[in-house]
Amino acid sequence: MAGVEKTMAGPSGLAHRIIVGWALVGGAVLTAVVLVNAWSILAGALINQPLPGDFELTEMGTAIAVFCFLPYCQLVGANVSADIFTMRAGPVSVALMSMVSGVLAVLIAGILFWRMSAGLQDYREYEEYTLILRVPLWWAFVPALISLALLLVASLMTLRDAVATLTRPSRG
Repeated sequence: MAGVEKTMAGPSGLAHRIIVGWALVGGAVLTAVVLVNAWSILAGALINQPLPGDFELTEMGTAIAVFCFLPYCQLVGANVSADIFTMRAGPVSVALMSMVSGVLAVLIAGILFWRMSAGLQDYREYEEYTLILRVPLWWAFVPALISLALLLVASLMTLRDAVATLTRPSRG
């Protein structure tokens, strides 16, 4: 348990807790999307009055939830991986592959943050709205950008861990 307590202290521990909390926010958003859809279906079936714009809420909510999950998946190593490459590899090879994937994750998170920031500016400038509910499209960019910033932090943390594993003296 001492290792877990050590990793949960300081800035890394704070970042870990924020990332876990953000994933829980994503779960709450996804739950809300399901409830809105269930309500719309029931209202449509029972009183012929489905919720107007339910598909717009579903689109935005699902996108927001998926972005909220990205940093957590990176942090815990739950992203897609090719076990065929690692199942027979030694610890050094696995750490080297983790380091390469960490570098790629940092680059991808940085590029996505940069381009999504530009998208947010464009959608705010040109004032686009959803068709039925008239929700500004840029609203969905705000939690996406927070998620991408947290993804960048998580990617840096996993890269740091991979480098530490590679540079740690072997015990054996």
